[in-house]
Amino acid sequence: MKKNTLIIFGSVIIVTIITSISVTILLSQTEKTDSLFSSETAANYISPANFQDRQQTNQTLFNSRENAITTTVKNISPSVVGINVTEVREYRDPLSSFFEDPFFKNDPFFKRFFGDRSYKQEVQSLGSGFIVSSDGYIITNDHVAGNAKKVVVTLTNGEKHDAEVIGTDPTSDICVLKISGKNFSFVKFGNSDDIIIGEWVIALGNPFGLFNLNNKPTVTVGVVSSTGLALQPINNRYYRKMIQTDAPINGGNSGGPLVNSIGEVIGMNTIIYTGNSYASGNIGIGFAIPINKVKNIAEELKQNGKIERDFWTGLSIQTLDNRIAKYYGLKSTKGVVITQIESNSPAARAKLEIGDVILEIDGEQATDENDVRSAFFEYRTGQSVKLKILHDDKIVDRTIKLERRS
Repeated sequence: MKKNTLIIFGSVIIVTIITSISVTILLSQTEKTDSLFSSETAANYISPANFQDRQQTNQTLFNSRENAITTTVKNISPSVVGINVTEVREYRDPLSSFFEDPFFKNDPFFKRFFGDRSYKQEVQSLGSGFIVSSDGYIITNDHVAGNAKKVVVTLTNGEKHDAEVIGTDPTSDICVLKISGKNFSFVKFGNSDDIIIGEWVIALGNPFGLFNLNNKPTVTVGVVSSTGLALQPINNRYYRKMIQTDAPINGGNSGGPLVNSIGEVIGMNTIIYTGNSYASGNIGIGFAIPINKVKNIAEELKQNGKIERDFWTGLSIQTLDNRIAKYYGLKSTKGVVITQIESNSPAARAKLEIGDVILEIDGEQATDENDVRSAFFEYRTGQSVKLKILHDDKIVDRTIKLERRS
């Protein structure tokens, strides 16, 4: 009996202890749960003061999206225009040279049945431009609008204006247009002699006619890759001291502005390098005409409608090659050798001689015959040009006056 009583009493004690432990653990877990719940509630609860802080933080993040690039785009865009051009081009039959043979050309039979082997056709093209004055003067490329029969300019507000070709210069590839009106937004010019290689630049324009979809210029961003580049002439257009950029430039961008990060136009987008004649897309190599040159040419076109280059030199030149450079003891092939001089010409009066090597033009290195021709085209009739010449193994200076052809 006593034994049973002890067993029962011991069991009660054990149960009581286990129950106490269980209750303690349960209460401990409940406290942790309550504490966790309270912590989450406190984290998600936003007091009025915290709400204002969060709004301020969001606004700061939003404002941080705006930078020098976006500000420049906002300011410059109203001055950029899309240009649609109608021009008349003349095409010739591939066999026209055959029918120009004197034997056929003067034969009445061939004239009657084959006639003129050329024909004219209206062609639509497009490009870009930028307004440079409040009264509606616009600058673009000659290859965009120089031969236009009709030019329509589209502004960022959707307005379309017929434009007049005030003047154009195929040699420099610069053209000036004019639209009627006043109080137009216009660009601010920078100084293309003060460009930093590696600085950010923005190309704006009308690639592939996209401007017409939303009346906004397409914006691409890159850096100045190089400066002072002399490119090979294209269709008798000469490109000297060009700016290279990796800001993507595509078909239709021609004539648009190249802008620095503070909103100044430093060049006019003109040429892209595609790698081969079968490609047309951008590969990160584009070129712009320096704005200082654009301004000077545009001012002349505005005043005179054309650029007078009716001077002559009487020079014939040839680019140096390794063989010629070695003969003259030159370490570089940069320069040109004079191969012919007309009698009683400006070159003859400047005491230039056949065999002289032109090394510099007005202090700038002459690279090849295209570069020399391009350099002379920077001058006007009546001006004088200083040349550094290799003559009889000596470096001498000569000055040639660009005289008008008689």
